[in-house]
Amino acid sequence: MATDIGSLVANLAVGTGMGTLTVLIHFWGLIFLTYIMSRHGHRLRPHDSHTRRAAVILVVVFGIFVLHTIEIWLYAALYLALGEMRTFEEALYFSTVTFTTVGFGDVVLTPSWRVLSAIEAANGWILFAWSTAFLLTVTARLKLLEHDWLDRRD
Repeated sequence: MATDIGSLVANLAVGTGMGTLTVLIHFWGLIFLTYIMSRHGHRLRPHDSHTRRAAVILVVVFGIFVLHTIEIWLYAALYLALGEMRTFEEALYFSTVTFTTVGFGDVVLTPSWRVLSAIEAANGWILFAWSTAFLLTVTARLKLLEHDWLDRRD
């Protein structure tokens, strides 16, 4: 029983550390993306170039993709360091499937670390939701999807 509690405490401690690290990475990454947009936002005016606004959206999407990639790779490196996976490719695959909450189940952790994978899934779900909210806010502020032709009555 002591081993089970010790394993659970280790899972919670490592999971809390990784959750904190990935949230901080995400926070500072979104701050950086906001900074990039604010530096170039003065060039974007209503009814200005749709191409520029589309470029900003693409920068944000790729920036978010990079953030999620970093976070997934950190979990993969952790699984490899814990000896849960044989290769980095296997760890990366497992981490990606877990972080995105797909959870195929063809690769699993040992019982001593499986709670950590549940924490990663919850962490990924929250970060994807945060990214979605951020992207929707950016899109709404740029009014990229608003077009005059939507209001036309022919």
